[in-house]
Amino acid sequence: MSADAPARPFTLDDLMDLLVTKVGLPVADRTDDPSRTLTDIGLDSLAYLQVQTELEDHGVSPDDSAPENDLTVGDLVALVNTAQEG
Repeated sequence: MSADAPARPFTLDDLMDLLVTKVGLPVADRTDDPSRTLTDIGLDSLAYLQVQTELEDHGVSPDDSAPENDLTVGDLVALVNTAQEG
């Protein structure tokens, strides 16, 4: 893969992997429903702060995201993909 090749799109599965391995989401709470919020899958505001930190590694700054209770997992995936494009 060359340096000019586009990054592979960040997927909901990638986000779930990150939430399980880095944030502590139980595997049983993974979801494939992009309309679920972090609160819906059992993550609290402290976990949300950790999510923000992890997403910074993918180019998403904390200013790009809404309060955790408004954000769906689909929104988070879209934020990462937008950040990777730009």
